[in-house]
Amino acid sequence: MASTAVADANGGGFGVGAAGVGQVLDGSNPAIVRLRQLVDGPQSSEGWRRCWEQGVTPWDLGQPTPAVVKLVQSGTLPAGGATVLVPGCGGGYDAVALSGGGRSVVGLDVCDAVIQRARQRSSDVAFVCADFFTWAPPEPFHLIFDYTFFCALDPSVRPAWAARMEELLRPDGELITLMYLPQDQDSGPPYNTTVLDYEEVLNPLGFVIESIEDNDVAVEPCKGLEKIARWKKMAAGAETSTTDKPSDNL
Repeated sequence: MASTAVADANGGGFGVGAAGVGQVLDGSNPAIVRLRQLVDGPQSSEGWRRCWEQGVTPWDLGQPTPAVVKLVQSGTLPAGGATVLVPGCGGGYDAVALSGGGRSVVGLDVCDAVIQRARQRSSDVAFVCADFFTWAPPEPFHLIFDYTFFCALDPSVRPAWAARMEELLRPDGELITLMYLPQDQDSGPPYNTTVLDYEEVLNPLGFVIESIEDNDVAVEPCKGLEKIARWKKMAAGAETSTTDKPSDNL
């Protein structure tokens, strides 16, 4: 894969800070200004490492994302030996939360320092320091959970993000995207994003939305700006149209 851009947006999601305190997510927030200085352009792996090293992590909730806790409690996630990937896992809170029910979870992040901290937090998850776009796991996964990883990537990298999702999922696998959908950003990350942006890169690869809903447990100031979509990876030649499930493209 040509691109090596990796976003550490999953350590709690854009819109939250220490102890779950909400932060403004535009240029009026000095942390966002500094983030954008460090993560400059699509080749951003080193920039995300510097963010962790310098403590510029306005996305880090310091605990599992409420939507992840709700998903686990719903009983609708694959269990009994299912394999799960959490790309851009950051501090690993969501990966640990997903590791119950007999699931085998891998937390992936480009920053070695934060992976080392995550390993100290739990031995139930395999935390791996690697680039999402070049990492080669031994086998594909049953489930991938993506929280705001997409909106943290330069838009030019989104097709590569989708291609990797297709490569890393089993033929019958599921992708869950917790989507942050800002519309008024003058730059990024986070970048302006709509549901249609996801569909434009995922539908051609055989992904269809099985369900989509507002994230009713979003942390401020993300309330009203997040949706949870569950995508099924269809077999080659299967119908991939989503016209019968119209999206609310914020």
